[in-house]
Amino acid sequence: MTARKKKVQISVYLDQTIMRMLADYAARRDQPQSMIAEAALASFLSPDADERREAAMAKRLDQIDRRLARQERDIGIAVETLAVFVRFWLATTPALPEPAAQAARAKAAERYEAFVTALGRRLAKGPKLRQEISEDINPMASDGEQS
Repeated sequence: MTARKKKVQISVYLDQTIMRMLADYAARRDQPQSMIAEAALASFLSPDADERREAAMAKRLDQIDRRLARQERDIGIAVETLAVFVRFWLATTPALPEPAAQAARAKAAERYEAFVTALGRRLAKGPKLRQEISEDINPMASDGEQS
């Protein structure tokens, strides 16, 4: 029969929240709190703990990178869609006679200033258009689910 190593008792002060988490976890696992705390300390102090943390960080950075790539792709699609619309509009809209063209340019400048002002207000406060579109396309996404 092998002799068990005698364990050393220490006193540790824990935040009430951490203590509740420890007690709940130990109760769910039906294990003593000291065993859970010992395992957590061993994991934290083990030589490969740094590698595990680095791997977890690398995984998170990869997720962020994929999200950014998706957003860049979505922006590219939006810009391309706008370019196709503008090209179509320019190709199908007839030119105005010169007197009407001058009045149209003046009106266009006025409307453009109003558009830029409204856009500035919208960007400063409201939800983003891409968020509204995704909520319109996939109503479940607005309930907290991410696709």
